[in-house]
Amino acid sequence: MAEAAAINRRALQAVEAIMAPGVSTAELNRIAEDTIVSLGGRPAFKGYRGFPATLCTSLNDVVVHGIPNDRLLRDGDILSIDIGTFFRGYAADMAKTYAIGTISQEAQRLLDVTEHSLFAGIAAIRVGGRLGDVSAAVQAVVEEAGFWVVREFVGHGIGRDFHEAPEVPNFGRAGKGPLLRPGLVLAIEPMVTQRQTRVKILDDQWTAPTVDGSLAAHFEHTVAITKDGPRVLTAYDPEPFAVSGGGVHGA
Repeated sequence: MAEAAAINRRALQAVEAIMAPGVSTAELNRIAEDTIVSLGGRPAFKGYRGFPATLCTSLNDVVVHGIPNDRLLRDGDILSIDIGTFFRGYAADMAKTYAIGTISQEAQRLLDVTEHSLFAGIAAIRVGGRLGDVSAAVQAVVEEAGFWVVREFVGHGIGRDFHEAPEVPNFGRAGKGPLLRPGLVLAIEPMVTQRQTRVKILDDQWTAPTVDGSLAAHFEHTVAITKDGPRVLTAYDPEPFAVSGGGVHGA
């Protein structure tokens, strides 16, 4: 799974290298797919339940599952990219929301808080703890900042199958839920909106925007639980994941 995660990172880095106003999400998708295949991986999303692309590219008020197209990125957009890879029978999954050009202060705060909530969820992982510890940590960061945790979509276990048990909500009560044990791997993925709102599904049966146009952000890592603490398989660099009193380790 760490090897699948490394391919995922490389593909996302290739996308980041060309991401700018004037570039289409279809072009980002092409770069990601070419990179995954060239490194011996298989795009996890393409063909999954009929999804037509390698990337989910979710713009502005789209929470998740946006389909790449010829629409050009514009200054001031925010773009969530979700990417998954299979390698030798194992999967990895990650997501990140990007500022395209210059964005508003409120949009930047949304991105910062959502990413911070992901780190807080990872830091809450302890062998012998409960999944609700992770969910509650994410929710606390988001709600303290005045934003809203999406209820319609959650994270998931991951391994040989892309979506495995248990579901990983971004809201819940500490001390509740399944036991956290070594060997369990979770895709933790806060999805956060500016305001309390609901999410709808468009006619393409995939694209999921907010009903009121609220901006949305999405960050995700694939995290393995070990006896020494959480290991972030999809981390770019272990440094941002260091937490006191425990180990949050990069790949």
